[in-house]
Amino acid sequence: MNTNRRNFLKTFSAAGAGLVVAPHIAKAGSLSKKKEGEVNIAFIGVGGRGRSHVRRSILTEGVKITAICDIDPEAISKTQKMLRDAGMPEAAVYSNGEYAYLEMLKRDEIDGVIISTPWLWHTKMAVATMKAGKYAGLEVSAANTIEECWDLVNTSEETGIPCMILENVNYRRDVMAVMNMVKQGLFGEVVHARCGYRHSLLGVKFNEDLKFGDGAKGEARWRTQHSLKRNADVYPTHGLGPIAAMLDINRGNRFLYLTSTASKAVGLKDYIEEHPQGGKDHPHAKLPWKLGDIITSIIKTTNGETIIVTHDCNLPRPYSLNFHVAGTDGVTDFDYGHRRIHIEGQTEGHGWDEFKAWQDKYDHPLWKQYGEKASGSGHGGMDFFVTREFINAVKEQRQPVMDVYDAAAWSAVTPLSEASIAQGSAPQYFPDFTRGNWVKRKPVEFV
Repeated sequence: MNTNRRNFLKTFSAAGAGLVVAPHIAKAGSLSKKKEGEVNIAFIGVGGRGRSHVRRSILTEGVKITAICDIDPEAISKTQKMLRDAGMPEAAVYSNGEYAYLEMLKRDEIDGVIISTPWLWHTKMAVATMKAGKYAGLEVSAANTIEECWDLVNTSEETGIPCMILENVNYRRDVMAVMNMVKQGLFGEVVHARCGYRHSLLGVKFNEDLKFGDGAKGEARWRTQHSLKRNADVYPTHGLGPIAAMLDINRGNRFLYLTSTASKAVGLKDYIEEHPQGGKDHPHAKLPWKLGDIITSIIKTTNGETIIVTHDCNLPRPYSLNFHVAGTDGVTDFDYGHRRIHIEGQTEGHGWDEFKAWQDKYDHPLWKQYGEKASGSGHGGMDFFVTREFINAVKEQRQPVMDVYDAAAWSAVTPLSEASIAQGSAPQYFPDFTRGNWVKRKPVEFV
């Protein structure tokens, strides 16, 4: 651990138990002095998602890309070419086996690490990163089990090192506009919300020849296994992260319990049977697919709101995050191809207003300032902001706006929904990952 980080931990220790932000993590702005000069960012996982973070980091002033880690030679080669094409030196490479990242983390000059690997590696890599004294930027979902959620929280508290969940949808332009509307009281008191991940991943879970697992390409190498072995909402945070931010979860409010129900699991079998290279006799059609085609969870918060969260990835359908917010003064549905709003006393009769005018009026300051720069950066521009926030948190040595408690609470939906489904939709209570500090923690502003 280098001198700066020793000083950081001394600062944390001196702060004592009276912290509002978290019991053992120093509050934003008090971690240590701002970094001078370049920050050194390293990457574990430089496949498609990891390279998108590399690309945006290349374009960010004051960033040096120090090291990259991946077991795929093609991913390493493509990343090095990106660096060369940008006129930057090639990064140090760590690719000798699945645990090569541990050797990379020994480098003292690394300030922050962005982790974009298969889900089962997320927590162990983030824990190792924090133990090495480096900021962890963790792709979604952050954890797979309740034990892993606690591993993230406990490690961050014990080391004093922040962990950011890299939930890009929290920065989507319409999401941030609605967040602005909620915070400014346009909907009155919010009562209910809806969200989810409704996205046909049939072409992602299988290669063109229906291959998945060992020997497959892309996410089919690992993602499909979760459909085979788990009956749970395995990917909750794209929808839930934005709603959690609107409802101040972990900051004056928290998730209390959920109930979950799974439909039957026939979508993947049907896809295999009807595929040109499949059929009813194809071996994959005979596999015991476990993941229900549609998982529906209902969350109750301590402040009394309800949230419906849907996972729907095994059936043919257009992309949708199914957003809906309802309060005492109005309601909105907002998603691609379906955006509308009704504000009592401002919308004529019982009809709907077009969403665009309201979005323009409540456009978030970040989008007003950086919208042009963000365009073309990935996923409609929201990727620009999530990479930017991680790098800024490292530069400013502060807590990120989406912190380790968010990572744990949002990711906990996966194991809790699995337990609820297994127990006939029985309620499952969320652990209080803040250990009671959610009562005192203040809402954050996305900056």
